[in-house]
Amino acid sequence: MLDAAVKALSQMMSPPMRTILWRSIGLALVLIVVLAIGLQRMLSWFATYGEVWLEGLLGPSWHSSLEVLAWIISIAAGLGVVFGSVFLMPAITSLVASFFVDDVADVVEREYYPAERPGTALPFNQAILEGIKTALLTLLVYLIALPLVLFAGAGFLIFFLAAAWLLGREYFELAAMRFRSPEDAKAMRRDNAATIFTAGLFIAAFVSIPIVNLATPIFGMAFMVHMHKRLSGPRPELIEPARQMR
Repeated sequence: MLDAAVKALSQMMSPPMRTILWRSIGLALVLIVVLAIGLQRMLSWFATYGEVWLEGLLGPSWHSSLEVLAWIISIAAGLGVVFGSVFLMPAITSLVASFFVDDVADVVEREYYPAERPGTALPFNQAILEGIKTALLTLLVYLIALPLVLFAGAGFLIFFLAAAWLLGREYFELAAMRFRSPEDAKAMRRDNAATIFTAGLFIAAFVSIPIVNLATPIFGMAFMVHMHKRLSGPRPELIEPARQMR
């Protein structure tokens, strides 16, 4: 697993990967700005008007709880784009990865697995749908964990473990679906859940590093291409003829 991570890191700045890297970073920056500003506007609205609306809906008995919630949201809104860019990064990288899954996988397969059958490109709509589903699930998990971040350090651990599970899950399935049906890819992921979660910890650590995390889609996809190859096991029909004769 460590060898797969080193290979993914070493290939990121290679000439074939460099163009994909800059396109990925550019798209991630655009999404960060747009989504972070949207999040800041939404939180500001709730801190200003949402408390009154919810109290009218739920009743006066919720006044104290809603005051606390409005106070938390006011802090979050005050952090604005900075807060949004950190909070949304795992979700953004999940979405960005779906745009470049085949570009990255093709480069990795050509360099490290030239004797093997190349993967089949995923339909664009399917790749984007997978990215959107993971991004939305990531946001849901993080919203649930957000109060724990503000009141207890355990929230940061929840963030990290959730990122490991969600990102490992998505990147592995994207890599596997180049060779398998979506159902088979998901079944393989479930059969190797512990290994893929451990691999996801590498991606979660990468996405936790500011600035560097803009390259997460490239690292995560390249890393999981290697992991899928290793978990697939030996495939005799792909072994070079010289080795088959031994």
